[in-house]
Amino acid sequence: MKHTLAVLVQNEFGVLSRVAGLFSARGYNIESLTVAETLDPTVSRMTIVTSGEEKIIEQITKQLNKLINVIKVVDLTGLEHVEREMALVKVHAEGDGRAEVLRICDIFRGKVVDVSPSSYTFEFTGVEEKINAVMNLLKPFGIRELVRTGKVAVSRGAGSSTEIRRRPAGGDAHLAEAG
Repeated sequence: MKHTLAVLVQNEFGVLSRVAGLFSARGYNIESLTVAETLDPTVSRMTIVTSGEEKIIEQITKQLNKLINVIKVVDLTGLEHVEREMALVKVHAEGDGRAEVLRICDIFRGKVVDVSPSSYTFEFTGVEEKINAVMNLLKPFGIRELVRTGKVAVSRGAGSSTEIRRRPAGGDAHLAEAG
């Protein structure tokens, strides 16, 4: 079963390497990985999609929490959350096929981001299944290039599953996990 892990880490060099090394050393596969700075520039958020039984995911979570630069790990899979993926796809489009690929783009609420005499480049955003569905429809026309971001996810509602609090004023810059 696929799991989506939200991992807050200190925004420092080498952290991504340590996290990837943990997966590699233990033979766990990362199916997708996105990383970006949060509102706090000293903290980055990784969204990692991996597969495994509950016991494996629990082991991954425990191992991640042991890494010194990891602040918090949340498995969003069991929680209500919103997830999206973005894809840029360059499709061969000439003759009658041009109108058809534009219709497919329109049906999936994609955006045309580049045009040439023989191709279109589209941007699609949505859940993994939507991106897979549009790719299957565009394949017969000839996909020349495809780039996917990997999944990003956030918990539903007003709260934050990855909220962190700084220690009270006067303390150093260490991060403390929110209750």
